[in-house]
Order: sequence, then structure tokens, then C-alpha cells
Amino acid sequence: MKKILLTSLLLGSSLGAAPAPAKDVNITEYLPEVTFFAQGKKYTIERVQDPEHELSGGFAKTSRKCPPFCVHPMQIAPGVNTVAELELLEFAKNKLEKGNGVLVDARTPSWYQKGTIPGSINIPFTVFDLRETDPELVKTLELLGVRKGQSVNYADMEHRAMDELGEAKRAFPYDFSRAKDVLLFCNGPWCDQSPRAIRALVKLGYPTNKIYYYRGGMQVWLLLGFNAYVPDAPPVKTAEKR
Repeated sequence: MKKILLTSLLLGSSLGAAPAPAKDVNITEYLPEVTFFAQGKKYTIERVQDPEHELSGGFAKTSRKCPPFCVHPMQIAPGVNTVAELELLEFAKNKLEKGNGVLVDARTPSWYQKGTIPGSINIPFTVFDLRETDPELVKTLELLGVRKGQSVNYADMEHRAMDELGEAKRAFPYDFSRAKDVLLFCNGPWCDQSPRAIRALVKLGYPTNKIYYYRGGMQVWLLLGFNAYVPDAPPVKTAEKR
């Protein structure tokens, strides 16, 4: 089924929608854009139509001090799937729109507010490092379909992954039997924010076959001319009158 869905995207099938208008810069030869719904909003992913367009600013940089900004491997954790742009588009159309998946921008809010991949939500990587009983972590995991309680699924797979990461086997305080597929990204192959979030999820016991890592991140996304979505600014907090 996955192969069929990806082939549909590659061939430009709109999966039931009307054909998109012709563009000078398509995503693939027969795919000009991808439109989908997530969080009650309509999103369109397309590429910049100016063939002379170039990156400027921070994402045009080629080198950053390492450490901490070191290049990450293709496989960030055992069992976790690394994906590229077309697989992300398939995820958006097949998972986000149907409510079976969550696209997570794992960067800090200041980065997220500057522009993100359409359809994503912001869950900073620091949230996944909180104590297992922390209310903010519990609420975040609930958003991903995870509940409190002993998990009855995926235990063997997760224990093997934990062992490979050097962690001891243990019982997890969460039930992952209804966990959603989650695709995480950050600033690029040199960014440690989504890798840290992924490792923290694995440590918590999240099913590795439900975790996806977009290694390219915002830098590669923008380098390929894909559009960014600028979220609505959060409300400004004012000091209470005394």
C-alpha cells in the first residue's frame, strides 16, 4: 500500500482531488503541488516558481562550529525510519489528513515562528526530556495518541531498541498501543534538536516503527525551493496589574 501511495505522488495523482494548475517548477515531473488538511486548516506544499531563486540568511551557510553543530548519520536510532521530501509529502497526505500521524517541528518556538513545514506543529525537543510524570510531557504524549498505563504492544521491539541504545530493559509507564505515526524534523542534517527528541521518545518506549526522521530539515527543504508556513504569532503575555 505504501508503495502504491508513493507511486501516486510521483506520478502526480492528487488522490481524489482536482488536477492542480500547471507550474514551471513542479515537485516531480507530474506533481505540481500537494494540498492537504491538518489541524482544521488547508495547506499547500509547492516550490518557488523563480528558477533564479537562491537562499539567503542563516540557511545559506555551509559550515557551523562542530561541536555542537555536527553532521548526523542517516539512521538516528535503531528501527527509526529516515525519510526525504517525497516521503514527507506522502506522510502529509496519507497520515496528517486522516489523523493517523503528526508532523513535529522539534525546534524551539523562536525558530518555529520564523517559518516551518506546512502542516507541522511545534513540540520543542526539550519537552521529551522532561520527567516521565511531568504534566507537560504527559499532555504531549496524549496528543500523539499515548496514554498512561502499561503498554501491551511493541514491547519486544522496543526492548531490543533500548538495548542497542545501551539502556536497561524496564517496564514503561505508558500505553503505546494507539500511538500515532510521528515525523520529526529540525533545522538540517547538522541540527541536534529532532535527533534528541527521537532518542528521548525511544527511551520512553515509543514504537520505533512509528517514528520518522526527516534529516534534511528546514535547510534542505528551503534549498529545494519548498514553501514555508509562518504560524500565527502566539498571544503576547502582559504583566498582571497589582
